[in-house]
Amino acid sequence: PYVRVFDAIEPHELVQAYVRAYPLFQTAYEQLGYPGKYFNDRLMEAIDDLLDTPEPATPPEFMRPRVLYEFADPDLETRSAGQKMLLRMGRENAARVKAKLREIRRELVAATVRR
Repeated sequence: PYVRVFDAIEPHELVQAYVRAYPLFQTAYEQLGYPGKYFNDRLMEAIDDLLDTPEPATPPEFMRPRVLYEFADPDLETRSAGQKMLLRMGRENAARVKAKLREIRRELVAATVRR
């Protein structure tokens, strides 16, 4: 259900709302301890990180050494939380999310150029 909701988002409208609210995001980001840095740069880094999620040929295997499950592949276990989430949701869902992220990223770049 979450992927369907995310897939239904209109990237242009989302980015237009983001642009309008950006001053609030930037102020909050600075108040969180990132003065002199830009929230938009961090957002683009996060999107790029998700788009760089590997696409294993077979579904990842998991192990449960303690309470929580971990990826059996040490390389996958060291990935960011966002990449791990994409890996867990399966190839088809991850592909849909990544396609939408690419659209959103294109709109963000276009909005930055227009400003």
